[in-house]
Amino acid sequence: MQYLLMIYQNEVEYAKNDVATSQKMLAEYQAFTQSIVQSGNFKAGDRLQPTTTATTVRVREGKTLTTDGPFAETREQLGGYYLIEAKDLNAAIEIAARIPSARIGSIEVRPIWVYDK
Repeated sequence: MQYLLMIYQNEVEYAKNDVATSQKMLAEYQAFTQSIVQSGNFKAGDRLQPTTTATTVRVREGKTLTTDGPFAETREQLGGYYLIEAKDLNAAIEIAARIPSARIGSIEVRPIWVYDK
């Protein structure tokens, strides 16, 4: 079964990290990603640009409306994701718990709804 692991953390707090802390976190992410690639769990994943680069789109009464930034102000922002293959929710949670940002933010684990063709 496929799961989307959404990585949330506070962008403002993360930006305060010094260079050494940022490099350490990057190395941890590289090691984590390599481990799930080697185990066959990895399907896709990327880091997202900051929320200041986001655009939210809504269609109301046939008109497309756009606003800068995310839809809602939150304490933690979506910073990246992994799409993984795992045998069940418990296995997906075990993988999510190894994501470096789980120590400073949160990881939302959500099963993918596969459409029948």
